[in-house]
Amino acid sequence: MGHIDVANIDYFLSDGRQLLNGVNFRVADGAKTALIGPNGTGKTTLLRIIAGDLVADEGAVSKSGNLGVMRQFVGQVRDETTVRELLLSVASPDIRAAGNAVDATELTMLERDDEPSQMAYARAIADWGDAGGYEMETTWDEVTMASMGIDFYKAQYRKASTLSGGEQKRLVLEALFSGPDEILLLDEPDNYLDVPGKRWLEAKLAASEKSVLFVSHDRELLANAASRIVTLEPGINGASSWTHGGGFASYVQAREDRNARFEELRRRWDEEHVKLKELVNMYKNKAAFRSDMANRYQAAQTRLTKFLEVGPPEALPIEQNVKMRLKGGRTAKRAIVARKLELTGLMKPFNAEIWFGDRVAVLGSNGSGKSHFLRLLAAGGSDPDKEHQPVSDVDIAPVPHEGSVKLGARIRPGFFAQTHSRPDLLNRTLLSIMHRGDEHRSGLGREAAAGALDRYGLASQSEQKYDSLSGGQQARFQILLLELSGATLLLLDEPTDNLDLHSAEALEKAIDAFEGTVLAVTHDRWFARSFDRYFVFGSDGNVYESDEPVWDEKRVQRAR
Repeated sequence: MGHIDVANIDYFLSDGRQLLNGVNFRVADGAKTALIGPNGTGKTTLLRIIAGDLVADEGAVSKSGNLGVMRQFVGQVRDETTVRELLLSVASPDIRAAGNAVDATELTMLERDDEPSQMAYARAIADWGDAGGYEMETTWDEVTMASMGIDFYKAQYRKASTLSGGEQKRLVLEALFSGPDEILLLDEPDNYLDVPGKRWLEAKLAASEKSVLFVSHDRELLANAASRIVTLEPGINGASSWTHGGGFASYVQAREDRNARFEELRRRWDEEHVKLKELVNMYKNKAAFRSDMANRYQAAQTRLTKFLEVGPPEALPIEQNVKMRLKGGRTAKRAIVARKLELTGLMKPFNAEIWFGDRVAVLGSNGSGKSHFLRLLAAGGSDPDKEHQPVSDVDIAPVPHEGSVKLGARIRPGFFAQTHSRPDLLNRTLLSIMHRGDEHRSGLGREAAAGALDRYGLASQSEQKYDSLSGGQQARFQILLLELSGATLLLLDEPTDNLDLHSAEALEKAIDAFEGTVLAVTHDRWFARSFDRYFVFGSDGNVYESDEPVWDEKRVQRAR
């Protein structure tokens, strides 16, 4: 068992802005504590401070027990990293160092098979055994069997990029829950997981004796897994923290009650402040004509000074006010028609008709082809006309398929990419992107651009580059570009993965008001309830429609 104490943490960004302001909380032995708050308030930064990746400007972090960390990049590995290297990255420092030494000396011996390289390799192998590497390989064998369905010997040199985001997450989470660390820091562990994976995660959190601090925006997961909730609340001088000692079911009401108390205390303080200033002014006027009032005037001044020294009660947290205005427009009644559409190697042929105004949730396990289906639509279908070109420069990889899927008249697809990968936006500030426009949307004047960014809670990030934003800020900016693009078909691939609670609710309202058709791939059970049709990519390779969300489809049965 282990615990974490976070005491008075201050952290300043490189431009001098304060991100964290006096953050205090404790993760008790065995507690499952959720860390939530608006996008950009510093949740990932705080986890990096606790993990030792960053040093706080003030305050301290103390803990008992070893720390296992799952960082935010897991699920987005697209480089040459192997499964073995990914597992090593979340192992203990001793195991990680010994494993890296084995890999390095083995590579050297392959390039130069002489006696020194052989001796170095032999020492590395001995150190690997002394560090407990062989025992860890036994654990990893169980981990790869559970997450990938193959043993570690076959899996270890496979590229992690060949795994879906959810498979990468499941692999690392299996390793951390099976490992020896008493404390786990999990940065958005539910992102990319399908619903069976999220249910598995909820069960793991409930059964584990480890102390866990996790960041999540999934309202269903928070309700089912968190025993305590720490909120980072934005303020003028950076984010401070508030701890709710119960679960998510009582969180919303507790926060409303707390804010109401703040408002009442501030109102009383303001009233008392006015009274004291009036008292000082009254005695000041009287003392100008009567010398016996001088002492009372001085006493009133002293009382006001002491009152101001104590200061007002804790300030009411700044409330995020994201307002999304997805517009759309009239299109043909039949928005999408699929005939004997087969996603090669993924789903068997299926037919589908989606009508103007439909709200369709696309459900199913990871790797079943849901994102491929959305990408095919985003590219304009199987034989796109010019009017069906996407309304942005988002990079859409070709989707091998048989059969056909066609878009109706006046359909302009707007695609929200799950990974937020937008090479066209890299190294550009939000204001310059908005100001310049592109071939799909008109540029905005500085004032109009600033106003639009403010509606999406991005006013203070206007001069930041897109690639420096948090995941949630990138998600909100992508949605803003869809609003400005004239899209009449929204294709949203896991849009709520990185959105904070308030932004997710704002997106639900915007979709409800959108004049057009919406398809969303989602594993967000809360979000899915707002849709009226459900296409399910089944484990047997068939696509079918359901009247209700279906969350129990297993992995698609195919050769791996």
